[in-house]
Amino acid sequence: MWGGRFAEGPAAVMREINASIPFDKRLWAQDIRASKAHVAMLAAQAIVSPDDAKAISDGLDQIAEEYEANGVPVDLALEDIHMATEARLAELIGPTAGRLHTARSRNDQVATDFRIWVRDAIDAVEAGLIGLQRALLARAEENADAVMPGFTHLQSAQPVTLGHHLMAWFEMIRRDRGRFVDARARMNECPLGAAALAGTGFPIDRHATAKALGFDKPTDNSLDSVSDRDFAIDYLMAASQCALHLSRMSEEIVIWASQPFGFVALPDQWSTGSSIMPQKRNPDAVELVRGHAGRITGCLNALMMTMKGLPLAYSKDMQDDKPPVFEAHDLLALSIAAMTGMVESVTFRTDRMRALAESGFATATDLADWLVREAGLPFREAHHVTGRAVKRAEELGLTLAAVPLSDLQAIHASIDDRVFSVLTVDASVASRISHGGTAPAQVRARIAEAKEVLR
Repeated sequence: MWGGRFAEGPAAVMREINASIPFDKRLWAQDIRASKAHVAMLAAQAIVSPDDAKAISDGLDQIAEEYEANGVPVDLALEDIHMATEARLAELIGPTAGRLHTARSRNDQVATDFRIWVRDAIDAVEAGLIGLQRALLARAEENADAVMPGFTHLQSAQPVTLGHHLMAWFEMIRRDRGRFVDARARMNECPLGAAALAGTGFPIDRHATAKALGFDKPTDNSLDSVSDRDFAIDYLMAASQCALHLSRMSEEIVIWASQPFGFVALPDQWSTGSSIMPQKRNPDAVELVRGHAGRITGCLNALMMTMKGLPLAYSKDMQDDKPPVFEAHDLLALSIAAMTGMVESVTFRTDRMRALAESGFATATDLADWLVREAGLPFREAHHVTGRAVKRAEELGLTLAAVPLSDLQAIHASIDDRVFSVLTVDASVASRISHGGTAPAQVRARIAEAKEVLR
């Protein structure tokens, strides 16, 4: 390719560091799609002849079939997927292949291919996250009434329902989907036709190629078109936040699967054993999801550091934009699939959850609220009275609901036997009827709304 300018070929090390074909071959489908749109536009604008355009398009179709069947051959001398495809096209149709690159540069070519790839990646992630949401909805509906401890500081706080907890995970994923949707909308402008950096003197129709490739419009500045990688960073930001949510979900499953908690029984297909301890059942799938979050956020940091000091327009540093995006996408897709499988098949030990909810004074706030409503105490005084009641329950080794009325009245005379109607965990969760609360009726309402949105 450089024969007109350089008398000698590149050194072996230069050839290796310069070549991106080992990883950018993943762009082959997007590259052929964009090339076909480009040559169709060139023919429509009478920049190339209809016969040449047809020969090029047919040749690209044949190359696509070859790549699909056998993969992309890696030849470092051809540097990247663009040159590899053009070289193969020349083998198939001869010098006419050289007309394909009229009015474009590899700079706008790769920017276009990469945008299409990231856009396709977002669509794949979106489908995976919808599957995870459906799994969460199904399990939440099964367990809308199942009582479990709610935690702050990983200390028993107030009783909630398992359905409510799973719907909290659903909300995390809902926001993740929103970030991917926002990123997709923002990136959906087509760089093709920006050429190297300044545009082109040929009478091209950038709106036509943008429309053919599913973009909303062409980009508006040729310099920015070839040097922008915000779309890749946006994707990695959304992927990182999603990975953090999956990691938090994984951490809870790891904790719940431990013997001290015993909230879940791990399914065989999503856990592993030990090479030395036959009794072990390890939550390796979700531990790896948790671990992948670090790698995905590392990919984001890597690309930001690559881009942080680059002047306009294109610099070769930007060749390193694709490996972190490819790596993050693969890890995220795997993490979503693993988490979906775990949610679908894990066994929730709701009996154990209820037992711990009943044993941790989780209805203390309900006692304080009762004192405010029924005895007219200011909340701060009710809080103090409740604290004394919890201390008495600890001394007796009882739950709050089991403390004798005489002991409660010794703490505050206004307490009567009506208080016991609010001290059970079932009464507690049923009372949380505010929008978004843990009451089973509220949980079912949120599930119904979510189902309708997904439908």
